[in-house]
Amino acid sequence: MQKWSQLFYKNTGLNPYVWLVFFILPFYYISQYSQLWTMVTGIIIILVFFVCYLLAFITKGWQVYMWIGLLIAISITMTIAYDYAYFSLFLAFFIGNIKNKAGFFTLYSVNLGASFLTVNYGFINQNSMLLSQFPFVFISLMASILLPISTYNKNKREQLEGQLESANKRLDDLVKMEERQRIARDLHDTLGQKLSLIGLKTDLAKRLLRKNPDQAIVELNELRQTASTALKEVREMVTTMRGTQLVDELFRAEQILKAASIEFILKGSSKLQDTSQLNENVLGMCLKEAVTNVVKHSQASVCTITIEETPSHNVLTVHDNGIGIEGTRKQDRRGTGILGMKERLEFVNGCMDIRTGAQLEGTAVVIHVPKLVRKPMKEAEE
Repeated sequence: MQKWSQLFYKNTGLNPYVWLVFFILPFYYISQYSQLWTMVTGIIIILVFFVCYLLAFITKGWQVYMWIGLLIAISITMTIAYDYAYFSLFLAFFIGNIKNKAGFFTLYSVNLGASFLTVNYGFINQNSMLLSQFPFVFISLMASILLPISTYNKNKREQLEGQLESANKRLDDLVKMEERQRIARDLHDTLGQKLSLIGLKTDLAKRLLRKNPDQAIVELNELRQTASTALKEVREMVTTMRGTQLVDELFRAEQILKAASIEFILKGSSKLQDTSQLNENVLGMCLKEAVTNVVKHSQASVCTITIEETPSHNVLTVHDNGIGIEGTRKQDRRGTGILGMKERLEFVNGCMDIRTGAQLEGTAVVIHVPKLVRKPMKEAEE
């Protein structure tokens, strides 16, 4: 169980000193009454409210709803008997942290209805205290409407982000597992057969060495050719393992975007022509970083990935219909990995352009990676 201070601060996201004022305010309010029994009764009710509030935080299940019901009853009592209508703020904050959807909307409606009815009852009875505090009471009622919805949506978003992160980790683990299985199959299919053949030819050449030296030489030459073929295949496998193919990154990007409820649209072919493995690997890493930025920062509903080819470059465009790069920078000052993308592209003589503005909905990241420049046949022969 978390400490009370840690739990409260984590969920509010507000300065704890602001909430300290709200804790002290009801005691100051009660102290304005002249009659001793009225002050004592009010202080006892306030203490009972905060004890129940603490118990509501540390309990689980049906007991939470029991404590909230008692808190709503205390809030109604304080509003009618003492004209203090601000306990609804504490209830609004707490109700916003309820994860159960049905429980949230039920308690939200009950607390909101109770707050409006008790405040209107005080206004109808011409309570001077409530009438003199009308602006603050109005703000309190507006907070009771907006704060639970805001807190609930914030917690829901954090929960979805946690699920997305877990899904991404799971997807990476599955990709790694599939890659290990692929490597095992390739090793078995290529090296296994070749090594078996080398063993057989070695035994055959050993038997023919005395009986038929000429045939033994032929077998040894074939043995050497088999070993060279096996070595070539191993080198090809290692080259493939060193880099990430663009088609694999596109698959992972589609899975991540779908998990984030963002529509994925692909235009163009994922099979690049005349591109080295290193350049394709850099393009895949930039695609991964750009898609991650879309999921984390853009608040988009559609992401379009376009692959185009020019005579000298492969062009990859990641376009989202989100809030734009300026809105992203205001929300997240820690950076979006753009610098890392530029450094990778500079290593292969590539470049990147970020487009946003009034004429373009959202943000478009345009990545240019050079192709392998092949000389014409005549120039090569010369």
